[in-house]
Amino acid sequence: MLLLGALAGGVLVYFLFVGTPRARHAPGAALRAPEPGGPPPGTAVVELDERFFNTLLGTIFQEVGQPTFRLASGARDLAPAGGGGLYVRAQGGGCPSQVVITPEGGGIQTGVRLSDGQVLAPLAFDGSYAVFGQCMNFRGTAEANIALRFDQPSQTLYGQLNVAGVTLEGMSPLLSGPVTAFVQNAINQRVNPLTLMSGERISLSVPVQAAGGTLSARAADVRSEIQNGRLRLHITYDFGGAKGGAPPPG
Repeated sequence: MLLLGALAGGVLVYFLFVGTPRARHAPGAALRAPEPGGPPPGTAVVELDERFFNTLLGTIFQEVGQPTFRLASGARDLAPAGGGGLYVRAQGGGCPSQVVITPEGGGIQTGVRLSDGQVLAPLAFDGSYAVFGQCMNFRGTAEANIALRFDQPSQTLYGQLNVAGVTLEGMSPLLSGPVTAFVQNAINQRVNPLTLMSGERISLSVPVQAAGGTLSARAADVRSEIQNGRLRLHITYDFGGAKGGAPPPG
């Protein structure tokens, strides 16, 4: 009876605070490796290293704030969530159901590592949620990776953050399973998709005043490779031109 009660309690907590898992995939196609014979004509190579990404993250933590992902807010009640689950809402924000990404914790630093052909993202976090009138606090670390995707019609490079594993500190086995799913759901569903490059950051429109026209370039294909702590994006463009002030049609 105790075992059945524990299992039923774990299932109840899971559906109360997590709900049925839902997939949110970034648009476009997954980036492939560059062609073995070398890039085609009209290809630009953009190289980013780990220091770039970690400087970017450090600036966010210092000048913007810690990224926070909530599952619900507002007055305390049971609100329906997608997939038939329920989310508990904490009264007055005193115990919000949320996950907060922190700069460091659990012996790791939140950052980006470019290794083994992958964009790896170790994450430190803490958070809280209300359960049966009690405020439960937790902290831990997560192993995540970022899959890159390119949507050619919208000229957008996306990142798909996937949380592969979660380690919690000082959590009882009864609650560690539901809280792990809670953290994975909160990050996977609330972050994705990540918009990395879009619009004028990836497409080109250059006035050529001496010729009285405009040169434009739209990204036709984006490929990636990761070597020696560096991410290289191979962007192949389709070029076009038009006379006058208006750029050529896409």
